[in-house]
Amino acid sequence: MCLAIPAQLVELRPHDQAVVNLGGIRKEISIALVADVQVGDYVIVHVGHAIGVLDPEEALSTLALFADIARFATDPTPEDATRAGPPQAGSAPLGGSEPHEMGSVGA
Repeated sequence: MCLAIPAQLVELRPHDQAVVNLGGIRKEISIALVADVQVGDYVIVHVGHAIGVLDPEEALSTLALFADIARFATDPTPEDATRAGPPQAGSAPLGGSEPHEMGSVGA
């Protein structure tokens, strides 16, 4: 699987090099594959290369989604779980729970 992430250009350097901010981490990347980028632009970074320029709104939206995913990974309980109400009854999934006598679970 390949992953490219949005990052903001914070410094241009000679020889098609630049520095981006990746969530507070500064990383040097190549900008040889993108034309006319400026400090403040958002680029898509893949294996150390800017491979495209992003609209700032789209970049910020994607970064917010990544932040939500990171929060969920550390605390999988949604913020509004207590307001969602009790789980609803329904049929068991295929191969799901069959009725057991009291104390026989796992027997």
